Amino acid sequence: MRIGIPKEVKADEYRVGIMPVGVDTLVRAGHEVIVEALAGVGSGFADEDYLAAGAMMVSSAAEVFDRADMIMKVKEPQAGEMKLFRAGQIVFTYFHFAASEQLTQACLNAQITAVAYETIKDKKGTLPLLTPMSEVAGKMSIQEGAKYLEKPMSGRGILLGGVPGVPPAHVVVLGGGIVGTNAAKVAAGLGANVVLMDVNVDRLRYLDDVMPANVTTLYSDRYNIKENLKLADLVIGAVLIPGAKAPRLVTRDQLSTMKNGSVIVDVAIDQGGCVETSRPTTHQEPTYIVDGVVHYCVTNMPGAVGRTSTIALCNATLPYAMKIASLGIQKAAAADPGLAEGVNMHAGSVTNLAVAEALGLKCQPLNLGA
Repeated sequence: MRIGIPKEVKADEYRVGIMPVGVDTLVRAGHEVIVEALAGVGSGFADEDYLAAGAMMVSSAAEVFDRADMIMKVKEPQAGEMKLFRAGQIVFTYFHFAASEQLTQACLNAQITAVAYETIKDKKGTLPLLTPMSEVAGKMSIQEGAKYLEKPMSGRGILLGGVPGVPPAHVVVLGGGIVGTNAAKVAAGLGANVVLMDVNVDRLRYLDDVMPANVTTLYSDRYNIKENLKLADLVIGAVLIPGAKAPRLVTRDQLSTMKNGSVIVDVAIDQGGCVETSRPTTHQEPTYIVDGVVHYCVTNMPGAVGRTSTIALCNATLPYAMKIASLGIQKAAAADPGLAEGVNMHAGSVTNLAVAEALGLKCQPLNLGA
């Protein structure tokens, strides 16, 4: 199979879809890898590294898309990239279709096979290709939240950990999954007072056992959220329903109860956001203010730490890329039900139930016998 690696074009996106070692692995297995020039520089990988690994270098994204049977990317296809699709082409990347009807319709019209990193499951039922970026985003959410609590950034002027004689910040984390767990650990490590909320009581029991003493677990219901928003200096939105839109946990009217200069970091923005007033932002313009509350809703947070993120992501994606390249998508999906859940659309139809339900579309299950 011919695998194409274009340079990411989303604003301030420094990750790349494959590392040179991944190229070497695929080439040794008999596949061809076509890489756009400068695709890896944002992550610290030079063109020479890819050439030494056996890649064919081309000068434009158009040539990558034209020659490749499968495109490997990081972020959802951008407008210019969608024009380059052709029917039957496999695109292996993050899509987050539930957050964008426009992207969904464009990919359906192009009749690509969309294999979404964020809905592939392993044998344990977890999300192995979403996990590494969730770990990065969870840790970054506190790093960014701490920065925007500073007064020059329009925050309250609060130091997360406080100092002797001065209380620490009150951090509320909505969601006890990978993002929320990593956010709580970092916030606790900096000395903040952390409330970690989830609806899964078994998960709360586990987190209560492993978290440090300055993390309190709390069941996530409307009352507890409402009361803790009043206390919060920093709120982390970390909820996830795989493939579906994020539930709205914080409403517009609740912002008026929050402290002036408090900060919301909505990591769920890729799936539409869990705060009613959230809207996508970029690293160039990461924040905006509603009712005195600073909102940080960057849709590609891990892109800012491109080298760490690329290595973490590609360690997870390469085995799946090898399986698809060696077997083809239908045989690979038939052999691995978890991979089959990553196929969000095929031949002009939505094939993932959660995505279809989120957008009010009909789901046509992938024909694994074809």
